[in-house]
Amino acid sequence: MKTENPLLSIVIVSFNTCALLRDCLQVLYRELADIDAEVFVVDNNSSDRSTSMIEREFPSVRLIKSQSNLGFAAANNQAFPLCQGRYVVLLNSDAFLQPGALQLAIKHMASRPSAGLGGAKLVGRDASWQPSARQFPSLMNEFFSLSGLSAKFARSRLFGRQDRTWADDAKAAQVGWVPGAFSIIRRDVLEQVGYFDEAFFLYYEEVDLCHRIRSAGYEVWYWPDISVVHFGGESSKTVTTAAISNAGAQLTLWRMRSELLYYRKHLGISAWLVKKQEEWWHRLRNWKNARNPDPTCKAKAEDSRKIVALLDRAWTETRGGRFSPQRPW
Repeated sequence: MKTENPLLSIVIVSFNTCALLRDCLQVLYRELADIDAEVFVVDNNSSDRSTSMIEREFPSVRLIKSQSNLGFAAANNQAFPLCQGRYVVLLNSDAFLQPGALQLAIKHMASRPSAGLGGAKLVGRDASWQPSARQFPSLMNEFFSLSGLSAKFARSRLFGRQDRTWADDAKAAQVGWVPGAFSIIRRDVLEQVGYFDEAFFLYYEEVDLCHRIRSAGYEVWYWPDISVVHFGGESSKTVTTAAISNAGAQLTLWRMRSELLYYRKHLGISAWLVKKQEEWWHRLRNWKNARNPDPTCKAKAEDSRKIVALLDRAWTETRGGRFSPQRPW
C-alpha cells in the first residue's frame, strides 16, 4: 500500500469501539494490499484506549484525536480537508469489507463518471439483509413506516418505497441515498457540493449529503456486488446518558432532532407536518392501548406517551428544525 499519490482516502470515525476497530482495520489493510491508499481514523474522544491501540498496532494510520464527541458529520469533516485520494471512502468501525469490495467500488466509479457517490449491499453479522438503498424521506414514506404498511406490504412498490423492499437487491440501481456505513465518493464532487452539514450530530447527515450530490446533477448508486458486513449500532450502545433509560430514548431524541433539521432544510413547512403526523399517530396509539388492561398494551401506550414527549422536546430544542443544539448532543 502506497500513500504518495493515493487513489483512495479511507475515513473511519470511531467512538468506543476498540476491539471492532482493530478487526475493521485488519480487514481493511488486507483489502488495500494492491491499492494506493491513505487511511484516516477520527477518534471521537473514546474512553476505551482506542487511540493507543491504533498508535501501537497501526502506525501508518493518520490518527485525528478529537477532544470531544463531535458526532458523525463533524468528525468526518476533520479528515476531509486532508484527503488526497481521487475517491473518499467512508467506512464505519463496525463494518467489514468482503473480499474485492474496494476494487469493485473503484471499478464502478471509474466506469460511470456521472456517479458522485456509491454504496454497497449491507448485511448483518448473521448475513441478514439490511436496508442498503433508500429513497428520500417524505411525509408519505414516513406514514407508511409509522403505520406498519411498509412492513406488512414490503413487496409493494408503493408501501415499500422508502427502503426499496420491493426491489431485487441483486440488481444495481440509481437511488436516493445509501447508508454511511460504507460509501465511496468522488472527491472533486465532495469539494464541489461541500462536506457534511455539521448541524446533524447523528442521523440524516448522509441523507443530506446525497440530496446535495443529486441536486448538483450527479448520480447516487447502489452496487450489490460490493458486499459489506455491518454490525450496526455499536457506538450507540456505549451511550449512557439517556434521559429515559428504556427504548433508546436518547438515540430516539437524536433521530427526531435530525429529522426536523433535515425536513426544515429541504422541505420547509413539512418539518411541522412530519412532527404532527408522528405525534398524532402516537397519541392515537396511546389512546387505543391505554384502554386495554393487557400489560403488553399498557407498555405500548407508555412507549407512545414517551415518544410524544420526545417529539415536543426535539421541536423545542431545534426551534422547529431551524437550530442545531450544541455538540455533543
